[in-house]
Amino acid sequence: MTDARVCDYILRCAKAEKETQKLTERLQALATGSLDCLENEDINDKDFLNLLNENKKLKYRINILKKSIETAGGDAGSSNIDDFGSHMCNIIGQLEKIFTKAVLSAYPQAVNPVIQIQLSKHADYQCNAAMALAKVFLRKTPREVGQEVLKNVAPNPLISNLELSGPGFINIVLNKDFIKQQVTNLILNGVTPPPATPIQVVVDFSSPNIAKEMHVGHLRSTIIGDSIARLLEFLGHKVLRLNHLGDWGTQFGMLIAHLQDTFPNFATEPPPIADLQKFYKESKKRFDEDEAFKKRAYEAVVKLQAYEPLHKKGWEEICEISRKEFMKVYERLQIRIIDRGESFYQERMVKLVKELNDAGLLEEDDGRKVMFGEGTDVPLTVVKSDGGYTYDTSDMACLKHRIEEEKADWIVYVTDAGQSQHFKSFLSCAKKAGFYNDVKTRVDHVTFGVVLGEDKKKFKTRSGDTVRLVDLLNEGLQRSEEKLKEKDRHTVLTPEEFEKARDAVAYGCIKYADLCHDRSRDYIFSFDRMLDFRGNTAAYLLYALTRIRSIIRTAGVKQEEIEAEAKKGTIALDHEKEWKLARTILKLPDVLVQITQDLYLHPLCEFLYEVSTVFTEFYDNCYCVEKDQSGNIVKINMNRILLCEATAQIMEKCFSILGITTVGKM
Repeated sequence: MTDARVCDYILRCAKAEKETQKLTERLQALATGSLDCLENEDINDKDFLNLLNENKKLKYRINILKKSIETAGGDAGSSNIDDFGSHMCNIIGQLEKIFTKAVLSAYPQAVNPVIQIQLSKHADYQCNAAMALAKVFLRKTPREVGQEVLKNVAPNPLISNLELSGPGFINIVLNKDFIKQQVTNLILNGVTPPPATPIQVVVDFSSPNIAKEMHVGHLRSTIIGDSIARLLEFLGHKVLRLNHLGDWGTQFGMLIAHLQDTFPNFATEPPPIADLQKFYKESKKRFDEDEAFKKRAYEAVVKLQAYEPLHKKGWEEICEISRKEFMKVYERLQIRIIDRGESFYQERMVKLVKELNDAGLLEEDDGRKVMFGEGTDVPLTVVKSDGGYTYDTSDMACLKHRIEEEKADWIVYVTDAGQSQHFKSFLSCAKKAGFYNDVKTRVDHVTFGVVLGEDKKKFKTRSGDTVRLVDLLNEGLQRSEEKLKEKDRHTVLTPEEFEKARDAVAYGCIKYADLCHDRSRDYIFSFDRMLDFRGNTAAYLLYALTRIRSIIRTAGVKQEEIEAEAKKGTIALDHEKEWKLARTILKLPDVLVQITQDLYLHPLCEFLYEVSTVFTEFYDNCYCVEKDQSGNIVKINMNRILLCEATAQIMEKCFSILGITTVGKM
């Protein structure tokens, strides 16, 4: 790392510390009610929570910057332009960096200047920093501020021309040679992430319960969590994908007791349980109606938690049957995940409870032991009145393990929004206990809405039951096959190609329909809409990608010929649609960096749709392969074939991050 780059990190770190100090003072003032120092701002609870969240992000950013300085590394958005010979350039991030330096050179007294870079109708991009700065320096107009900033922009290979426009906007024209080189690098090196400092990340997602079938309620956590893990892996982080299974608790007492009655030889002969869900319902019915059975069930729980061999064997058999069923779903959706159930933390829970008790952090409450966190009204139930542990206990022990033993720098939990209060409580208690520090460890609770049926009510079967995930996937396959046959795809594809296309469309449509929506909102599940080959759907986009690949096949150009042509460095972007397409596909790194800030994935879907739309404009205006009236190829425009290849690689990487399989023909 160069001295200049270290200085840049130190400067950014100092700025972030100043910013977080100011925000901390505001938060303290709000908390104590001393609004005078806030100029009597009218701030409600929502604003207060937003400030807390922003303060948390700033502290996390400071910590990352300090780590970057110590390890001579770099974060995803702060690389020098020289780094982008082997990595794709996050253009907006680089422009923000360039103009931040220019603003601080022109106005050293500016604290955390707001640098807004956006697309421009008059250039490639536009910097609007002068508008906000002028409000601070009231004696100067935005145009005067813009002129000063413009004078202080250092020469950079990314920028071809800068021009002051209107009241103070700075129009930015990108350097065409730099963009050409980026496209060439993309073709030769594939889609590469912007440089990042690798960190340890734990992504907790899916999390079904043992002895219960996966249903539509598990769909969103599984799909969103997998996509987040794929994104962070692509960015170079070390990701641990964990399936926090519900495999411990009272329900296992009734399951083991029922197993003993139904399959008395289970210890020596694996129980032939074909339908575990039915088995669970039978045991639950007995538990609710038979007092003698309920007593046996409670005794079985005690013996299980004491690791009595026969009861432990019964528990293992039930867990194994469940895991095999879960794995069938994960394999179909191509989900990689490591099972780590609540049982894993049993001994750690015992140790945690002792530590909390010895520290005087637990309070007696009607026979229970509870713990209150700062700023929370609902306590955690750490020990039940019967001496057992709860989800609160296991989640605390789980977090402690991930921080202290897994050494996680970043933990992502993907659950429904209904658990928000629970997360607020146990994270607050973890801070109070001293093993969680939000400055050192970033924790994100990635929430999502529910899946609705086309009647806009919670998605159910016609009989009112919860939709089984296996049934949903089967219906997706059936409908995908019917749709492809409607388009006569079975007549032009081989049986193997047709099966691959059917599976890609079926599972891809289910995933994309979830990911293309703002995850915090509910969405309507509609196969008809998902399988529409028009608009922003996986069906349309997968087909658009196969069309791009078919252009290259039609030209008869092999991959080695494309690479040889790219190495010549002769790619031209003379036509406006060529230039627009090149700039569009190179927006991917900025989209990915943005997603890491808030973990909303729908911008990636929007980008993918934008790429396909811009490519259509390009293809309609720029001939890639020219034919005569007889259909014979008379000219191949290799320059445009290179753009086709670059676009296809970008789309394939987007699909890969979204967890969607692509096909060569459809």
